[in-house]
Formats: sequence, C-alpha cells, structure tokens
Amino acid sequence: MTVMTPAPIDQQQDDEEMLVPHSDLADNHQSMEVVSQPEAGNTVENQPLEDPPSSRFTWKIGNFTRLNIRKHYSDIFVVGGYKWRVLIFPKGNNVDFLSMYLDVADAANLPYGWSRYAQFSLAVVNQINPKYTIRKDTQHQFNGRESDWGFTSFTPLSELYDPSRGYLVNDTLIVEAEVLVRRVLDYWTYDSKKETGYVGLKNQGATCYMNSLLQTLYHIPYFRKAVYHMPTTENDMPSASIPLALQSLFYKLQYSDSSVATKELTKSFGWDTYDSFMQHDVQELNRVLCEKLEDKMKGTVVEGTIQQLFEGHHMNYIECINVDYKSTRKESFYDLQLDVKGCCDVYASFDKYVEVERLEGDNKYHAEQYGLQDAKKGVLFIDFPPVLQLQLKRFEYDFMRDTMVKINDRYEFPLQLDLDRENGKYLSPDADRSVRNLYTLHGVLVHSGGVHGGHYYAFIRPTLSDQWYKFDDERVTKEDMKRALEEQYGGEEELPPTNPGFNNTPFKFTKYSNAYMLVYIRESDKDKIICNVDEKDIAEHLRERLKKEQEEKEHKKKEKAEAHLYTIIKVARDEDLAKQIGKNIYFDLVDHEKVRIFRVQKQTPFHLFKEEVAKEFGIPVQFQRFWLWAKRQNHTYRPNRPLAPLEENQSVGQLREVSNKVNNAELKLFLEVELGPDLCPISPPCKMKEDILLFFKLYDPEKEELRYVGRLFVKTNDKPTEILTKLNEMAGYAPDEEIELYEEIKFEPSVMCEPIDKKSTFRASQLEDGDIICFQRSPLVETDEQFRCTDVPSFLEYVHNRQVVHFRSLEKPKEDDFCLELSKLHTYDDVVERVAQHIGLDDPSKIRLTSHNCYSQQPKPQPIKYRGVDHLSDMLVHYNQISDILYYEVLDIPLPELQGLKTLKVAFHHATKDEIFPPNEKIENINDQYWTLRAEEIPEEEKNLGPNDRLIHVYHFTKETAQNQMQIQNFGEPFFFVIHEGETLAEIKIRIQNRLQVPDEEFAKWKFAFLSLGRPEYLQDSDVVSSRFQRRDVYGAWEQYLGLEHSDSAPKRAYSTNQNRHTYEKPVKIYN
Repeated sequence: MTVMTPAPIDQQQDDEEMLVPHSDLADNHQSMEVVSQPEAGNTVENQPLEDPPSSRFTWKIGNFTRLNIRKHYSDIFVVGGYKWRVLIFPKGNNVDFLSMYLDVADAANLPYGWSRYAQFSLAVVNQINPKYTIRKDTQHQFNGRESDWGFTSFTPLSELYDPSRGYLVNDTLIVEAEVLVRRVLDYWTYDSKKETGYVGLKNQGATCYMNSLLQTLYHIPYFRKAVYHMPTTENDMPSASIPLALQSLFYKLQYSDSSVATKELTKSFGWDTYDSFMQHDVQELNRVLCEKLEDKMKGTVVEGTIQQLFEGHHMNYIECINVDYKSTRKESFYDLQLDVKGCCDVYASFDKYVEVERLEGDNKYHAEQYGLQDAKKGVLFIDFPPVLQLQLKRFEYDFMRDTMVKINDRYEFPLQLDLDRENGKYLSPDADRSVRNLYTLHGVLVHSGGVHGGHYYAFIRPTLSDQWYKFDDERVTKEDMKRALEEQYGGEEELPPTNPGFNNTPFKFTKYSNAYMLVYIRESDKDKIICNVDEKDIAEHLRERLKKEQEEKEHKKKEKAEAHLYTIIKVARDEDLAKQIGKNIYFDLVDHEKVRIFRVQKQTPFHLFKEEVAKEFGIPVQFQRFWLWAKRQNHTYRPNRPLAPLEENQSVGQLREVSNKVNNAELKLFLEVELGPDLCPISPPCKMKEDILLFFKLYDPEKEELRYVGRLFVKTNDKPTEILTKLNEMAGYAPDEEIELYEEIKFEPSVMCEPIDKKSTFRASQLEDGDIICFQRSPLVETDEQFRCTDVPSFLEYVHNRQVVHFRSLEKPKEDDFCLELSKLHTYDDVVERVAQHIGLDDPSKIRLTSHNCYSQQPKPQPIKYRGVDHLSDMLVHYNQISDILYYEVLDIPLPELQGLKTLKVAFHHATKDEIFPPNEKIENINDQYWTLRAEEIPEEEKNLGPNDRLIHVYHFTKETAQNQMQIQNFGEPFFFVIHEGETLAEIKIRIQNRLQVPDEEFAKWKFAFLSLGRPEYLQDSDVVSSRFQRRDVYGAWEQYLGLEHSDSAPKRAYSTNQNRHTYEKPVKIYN
C-alpha cells in the first residue's frame, strides 16, 4: 500500500507503510556488500527512454537478535549520484513487525527545496530457500519533509525470529535494497487535468486499492449515469448517504481541475480513520460496493443497473456416462475468478474453468434412481455480461508454509477477447448463439508488491481509443499500450550483465507489479456503455451544492493567497467572558477562537477599524478603549495594557507588528466599554499609572459553579477590604457578606491559586493589570463536609484534572459502554474500583484495563499491568496524543494472580502441532509461541513399563528437497510409544496400525525410519527396534525418534485461522 500521510516516528499505525522522519546516523554499522546492477524498469511518464541509474545493495547484519538499539542504519551506498542507506527497527517501530525504510543519507546537509524520485524494493532474504524471500516495492518523491519511506509492517517478528523459517541463520539477517533513481523534474508542478483531461483521487493512507476501483467504475459511463440518476435530496448529507457521496465524487472527477478527496465516501461507508489505514482486497470491495449499490437502487428508476452491466450466468452440470441422467443448476456471477498458476493466459484460464472432471471409482456420483454412476462434472456459460470483470487469482494459499503467497508468474491477456472461439466451447447448449461474445479491453488494475501489502493503480482507456491512461492515486498520465498490457503480464525480466566480457550470466529478477483485475466491454454493447454523460444527467440540487462548495473553496483559496495583505483582529468583550467562563473554559478569561473576528487590510488606519467596530457592536468610537493581550511566562494570557493614542494613529498592520513579536498575522484585543447608570456606553475612566484593571470570577461551592461577574479598576496602594462591598454587589450578596479572595495565577502544568490577604495592599500582593481574582462566600465549618469542592483552589484543581472516560468492553471495541467522570490523578486502584462499582462487581481486582491506540482507533495489543501505571493520565496517553477511551474486561480470577501465571495453549489430543514436556519442566521455560501443548490420557501399557521396556517418541514426517538438500518435515500428532526388548519392526507396525486405525491399503504405503539428528535410517520388518534406542531417559531423547513416513492427508487449517494473516486483516464492510 502507499503512504500518503506522514506520521511521527513514535506513532503506531496499523497501516502497511509509514513515513519515518529523518534522524541522525546511528552508530555500530554492520559490514555490507554492494552489488551494482543495471535494472531495466518502467520509464517514468514524460521522461526520456535512457536507462535510469539503479543498484542492488546487500546488507549482512550479524548478531541480529542481540541488537539493543531501537533504530539501525546501514552504511551509505550511492545510486544515481545520490547517497542512500537502509533504516531498520529490529524490534519494530511500535508494531510487532520488522520495520524497514529507505533513507536519504545526507538529507540534513542538502540545500533547501531538494527532492529526488526513486522506485525501490526492500527484501529480507530467505537463506534456506530464496523462493520465500520477502520483497516489497514502492516509489516515493523524497524531500526535506519526507526523507525516508518504506514499510512499518514489513514482516511479522514472530516469523523473522523463528529459526525454522530461514530468515535468521547463524544470527545473521540479510537485507537487500534495489534502488532505481528517476529524473522527475516536474513532479510537483505536474497538472493531471492539463496533461490528460482527467484528475486523480487522493489517498487517505492506504486507499489506493479503492481509488483504482473507483476510477474503473467511473470510466464506465453507463454506470456513472446510473449513479447520477439515483434519487437524492438537498437535505441529504454526503457523509451519511452512499448515493450522494458517490454522485459528489463522480461529479468532481468529471468537472474538477485538481485531485478529489474520498473522505466523504468512506464516511458514508461508516468507515473510521482505522479503516482508511487498513488495506483491503479490491475484489472484495468491488463485490461489497456493487451489492450495496444494487440494494440502494431498488425501487428507483435505475433499479437493475448493476445486473444489466455486470451479471452473467453459468450452468453447473453433472452428466452420467452410462445412463440417461443429467443434473444442472443455473448460477449468476458479477465477476469471474480465473486461475493464474499453471495458466499462460486468459484463454488457458477459461479452458481450465470449463474443464470436465470425471467422477468415477471411489468418487462416483449418486444419481437419483440409478445409484452410484460414472459421470462428467463441469461448468458452461449461458451468457456473459456487457461488462466482464475478470479477477485474477494472484494470491493463493500455500499449504506447506501455512500462509498466503502471491503468484507473480507471467500471465498474458489480449486486447480483444473472443469467448466464442472454437465453436463456442465455453457456451452451454442453452446459450444464445446470436450474441457475439467478442470483448475489448477497457481497464487493467495492477497490484505492485507482495502478499503483506503493496500498491494498486489502474490503466484505463476511457473511450476505448488507442490512448491509455495510468490512474495512480492523485496522478494521471498518458501511457502507451505496451505499458498497459505487456508490462503488466508479470513473470521475470532479464537484464544484460554489467560487464559482458567478464560475466555472461544474465541477471533475472521477478516483476512484482502485475495485473490483478481485468475489465472487458463487449463490442456489441460498447456504444451503449461508453455513452455521453453531461450536466443534464446530474440533479439540480447536486449541481447547486457542488457549485457552492467550489465557490467556498475558491474563496478560501483567494483568502489564503491574499492573507499577507490582511491582519486578522480578534476582539474580546465582557460579553464573551461572561458567556464562556464556567461553560467552555474555567481558566484565563476567553477562548480567542470564539470571539468576533475582523479581517482588515493592513494599511487600514486604526481609527477606521474602530468605526467598523462601532457598526458591529453599536459602541460609539469615543467610548471604545482597546487593550493588548500578552502571553506571560507562566503561559497564561491576559490583557496587558491599553493602546496609547499615538498607537491608535497607526495602521492595523503596524500595530500588529508592534504588539506581536511572533511572525503571526493576528492581533488580539480586549474592548473595554464602561456603562453608565442607564446601561448606555460612556467614556472610559482615565487610567493613571497607579490604576490596575482586575477581572473577577465568583465561585459557588454548593452548585460547583464558576462565573465571570465583571472587572474593576483599583489603586495599587488600596486594599481588598475597600472593594468588598462592591464585590458583594457584583455577586448579588448582602453588602456585609464575608467573602474569601484568591488569585488565579496559572494552571499549566499544575494549578496555582493562592489566597489573597485582604488587609495587604494590591501592590504587596503583587497584583497587576489583567490579573484574575476568584472569590466566594467564606465557608462555614459545619457545612464543609457537604460539598465536594469547598473552596476555589480545590474546585480549580478538580476541573483541571477532571476527565470523562468512555469505557468500552474489550469484546465490543467500537461501542461505548458507559462513561465515568474521573480525575487524572486517580490511581490504578481508584479507576478499577469505580468501574467495578458501575458494573456491580464485588472484586475490583478482576477488572483488567487496556489503553486506546489513537491512530488505529483500536485497543492496544497489550493490556495495562496490575498497578503498572501511577495515574489515570498515564493510561490515556498514546505518544503525543491523549485519549478519553479505556477498554475493560472482567476476568475469572484477580489480575495480580493471573499475572503470576503463564498462559499456555493446550490441545487435547487433536492438536495440529504438539510438543512433549517432562513433569519437572518449569512452566516459564515452555515457549508456546510456536507450539501448542498436547494433553492426553496415559495409556495403560505406559503406566506399567517393564524393566527392559522403552518409551520412545514417534513422529509423522515427509521429505522435501530444497536447494538440492533433503529436509525432514514433521506434521500431525507426535505420540509416546512403548517398545519391548527384542521386538521387531513387523510386530511394532501391527500395534501402531491398531493404535492409529489406519486402513491396510494406506498403511502398506508407509515407511518406518529411525531418525537421529534429523537423518532417517530406514528399517526393515526384521530389524529389532529397541537396539536403536539406547538412552533410557524417557523424556530426553529429542534427537532420536521413530519416524513414520507418509503423505499428509489430513485437512489443512482454513486460512482464516492463521494468526499471522496480515494482508487483509478484516473483511471489507460498508455499514450504511
């Protein structure tokens, strides 16, 4: 998949690739080899055809498992005159995968604005069988902001560190990088619309698979017209309506001048950010989307469009050979899955599709009335659809490796596909032979990469002309036919040797980019399908909505372009303070984002701006006094001083520069307005040097309410006692009410709010312009216990640490279960106690909590350990973000007790992988990461061993040849077996056959061998088996066992149960 969104280095994402910001060169480089090799590759659009510089780089990393550093860099190698290096995270970049990236080695020293474009592949070499080397390729425009690029989830660490997999040999890992540098001078200025007439789609993180499919569907005009004619209304919201979101997207693709975002569409699917960073299968999305649209079209004028375009029918039949009996079943299809493996082209796949299977011998067909009969079974096509979608089976399950693999074999597809060939060999007797099934190629969807991820793009010829276009996310380019067809066949590509005189061996490499889905349009239907779609097909309300959106976009663009000519002035007033304090904010005085904002040309004289304020607020110019705000050292923001008359004669641009040392286009002001007895504005009082402007907040402990009550000018040498009556009046209290005063000093990182001595002067209390005094009734001793926060400091402390936490059951991680208001200072015990109270659980220690991953919007893989964090705030932090979500689960036993136990996977007798451990083995030493423990009842004969009896290990095995070496592969269930002294193999075979219940015919094919250190020594029936097993240690003879060689006929595990599945971690779902 491609990466579109840069992310911080400590950010965990469940996407396949992630940008890692450039870091300084790490120490302890390992030795490496650089093998220079010219690589032929696809030329970049609009570039000369000379071979671009390329190189292969090999890095051998010794003592790999002992690497104790988070990041590890290779030495520098040069390709295309540029310095590169490979960056790995041996223990993963916050994921359980090896993370690997290509890095511009000298990025820190390059001139401003540098950029370079490269196609590259990174690989971890399988040193036992190179066929299983893991290789991923991608491309990137490197620049100052994005100086490295690659794969956060390159390969699971569990597979990498498993010695049997072949990636780590002698604790050495071999990494390869192939880099091909391309001279793309116009990458940033390239205009797809101008160059091709088409625009691309923006990638949300890992949505290239969706983009390629959407472009394919959009360029089927009949489909686009049907989408436009789906009924929507002006009251619909695109983010909640799939039809409207798709209409909007298609309209923008048709009329926009720049690339189009897909966020509205994915929101209408019900997807969150996590879904957008999860790469799915394009075939699966195609089916789900078409099913959803088919459902949404029901009961509308376009009902049945999906079927008309994509639906074909085939007939499954079984025909008896010796009696007159035939069974048929008609089925519909929207796409066809064609085999790639073993097929050279599309026709070979169709031949295989209709291949006749003979049902005979043990596999005879049970025909009604006739019993078991020899029969022929097969599939024939009744009709093909106007638009034929062929899904190529590039991904297959490898039974030997128990994983999915990508088939990169060469597979050809024609420009014209004739499905009537050889006298209609693919057609059923019921097919309408008058329909000519001649198809022309319309689109090729390409997958570049491996099974664990990659990148999708599409080659399409929208009008079926000779001109092809490549739709690669935001970029659309013109392409020739060779690029769209031949170069997407896959297979191997051969390059000439670097020095033909010295080495005549050509260099071959596998092409990891190849066709994955083909779209053909029937020649006889192309005029109907490639129809004209114009504005009259688009609903009026949709045109108006999108026109308005475009105008707003243009307006914002214009504003941005002219921003340097304007100053933004944010004016706060008493009304704003009263409206916000105690509701939106508690600390400081105002949120400047929620006050009246003026956009004023910089050269405007300030007195003209005051006239605009007079019109807006109804305050005559002569009654306005403006104060500048200042950010204090303790990070609070307060009115600092009034504007001087001289300053008011300046332009707003000059004033902003004087007031704001930071390079910022904003000017923040407080408008002071004095009201007379009739509440009409009057001239502000003359401010002398000894006058201080103070702001007052009133706290009510009974209601736990804080509100703004006004401001006053006081003299620096006056005392608070002199304004108590005025404060009581502002609060609505009796004139002689006893009140306590506190100064709100700061609130970050902790709250500081201290009592004010009412008998000291304001100067002695160090009060100045803009300071805040909070006051309350003096608390009565007898009522102290009644209130949670009895005074201002305790209330501000409570508000500062207050945290509403959304708790979700770990079993339903997308649904809020309940919310609790907690304190960030709550300990682990406080939190689980509150959760236990809420759900009615007596023992809080049975609650286990798991933190939230802000980037994937999922629970973190590991739960929080019992008392593993000090405070709630620690549970909610995820790198540089703070979450308000926690997941909980109720355990059967207390968490402290559970943490003292080791969880083991145990299978009772029918396991797929088993190990045998002695009773005295320490539990902590058992590695169950790759093995499942097997528990079984001890047979009677093993309970009563004679003095000369042996208890031996028996394993099933097959032999494989890899790199001309024979390898033993164990499978099935191992077991203990008693052998008696002098007992021959013939006698033992009888007992083993009885124990395993193997039929005679099958058992006759089995071979028996004594295996020592992995080498088999085959036994004859007359051999005395006990003589081979000399060790009397019942449990210790791991290196010696009796082997049963035969084919593995047991059914394999379904792929969905494979825990290492990564490529498509969950099915595509469209929720709305």
